[in-house]
Amino acid sequence: MAIDESKYTTFQQFLLNLLSLLTIIPLAPYLNRYIPPLVVQGWHMDMFVAVLIAFLFTRLLLWIFKPLIIPAFVLVCSVLFINYFTDNYSFTNVLNDYKGMVQGNWGAKNNKQFDILSLYPRRVETYRDKTVRGIRDKVNYKDSLVRNFSVAHSVKDFDEYFPKYGKVSRYLALFHYINRHFKYVPDTHRDEYFATPMETIQNGLGGDCDDHSILMASCLQSIGARCRIVLIQGHAYPELYCGSKEDFEVIKQAIVTLFPQPPVKEIHYHEMKGEYWINLDYTARHPGGKYMNDKVYALIEL
Repeated sequence: MAIDESKYTTFQQFLLNLLSLLTIIPLAPYLNRYIPPLVVQGWHMDMFVAVLIAFLFTRLLLWIFKPLIIPAFVLVCSVLFINYFTDNYSFTNVLNDYKGMVQGNWGAKNNKQFDILSLYPRRVETYRDKTVRGIRDKVNYKDSLVRNFSVAHSVKDFDEYFPKYGKVSRYLALFHYINRHFKYVPDTHRDEYFATPMETIQNGLGGDCDDHSILMASCLQSIGARCRIVLIQGHAYPELYCGSKEDFEVIKQAIVTLFPQPPVKEIHYHEMKGEYWINLDYTARHPGGKYMNDKVYALIEL
């Protein structure tokens, strides 16, 4: 039986219930970081579960002794306030997580790419030419410089989301760094030059689309991801392997949450036989950006 024997006026009851609601709002996304992604029929339910847990927690406090909600509210707000100054999970993340829940469930659409890669995968997979050989020969994810660069920049961003998304948060953090710092530098008109990832790192992340693809694929594979490079008319881009439909939905929600500006409207991807791949081109601000065109000439498995 509850210990609370005090009598409260209607106004006091209202204030305590309001404080309970104000505690739930920041507490739910904070707890959500530790709840594994839950996808049911394409709906991301983990935030709803977190809200339910936060609600039950506050109701328990009110049932035991209503004034307990006051220190609980102060504690939650204090943690987020301190985190704001230590670059950890703070009020900004709370807002972004709620936006991510809405955007992931109602705002961001899936956009499956239909092209020769989807229609004739065998023709693409067996295509070999000088460009394919040149790019494949330069991919190197075992070099220590590549590995050290990748590890260092995979932990700079989104570390507070590692308990929820695990290695996916590392992949997206590495993409985020390379995406923000890569500078396009064209090759000469006569010759196509394919730079190793070590060269691109050492020259300040400058190069053309194939250099970017080699760098991105090498770096991501050096921290455990699976990648491939797709050649299209006049361009090349890397893709990240997501896995099954369920795995794809988890990565989609992570992208929507971690890349809130501007809000992610669509996630572009390839799918064949239940395997999902998303675009990691530097032409988009977030993974899963729009493909430049559908004229796929070659697929380079790494």
